[in-house]
Amino acid sequence: MKKALTILLLIITSVLSGCSGGSAAEMFETAQFEELQNNRAHAMQLYENIIKKYPESGYAAKARERLSEMKKD
Repeated sequence: MKKALTILLLIITSVLSGCSGGSAAEMFETAQFEELQNNRAHAMQLYENIIKKYPESGYAAKARERLSEMKKD
């Protein structure tokens, strides 16, 4: 069951991250999920994409915060 859930979440993540029209909220949620899965490189890429696509959004501010924290580690 756990393996099936993990596979399902990975599929959902792939779909969301592959959508070029994804909202800032969707991208941020996916980035957080990637962090939880220890996929730092993809999470950082998603945070950077949020900052580029939605520079004035609240999610961009949160993404900058997360990137800063991740780069400290």
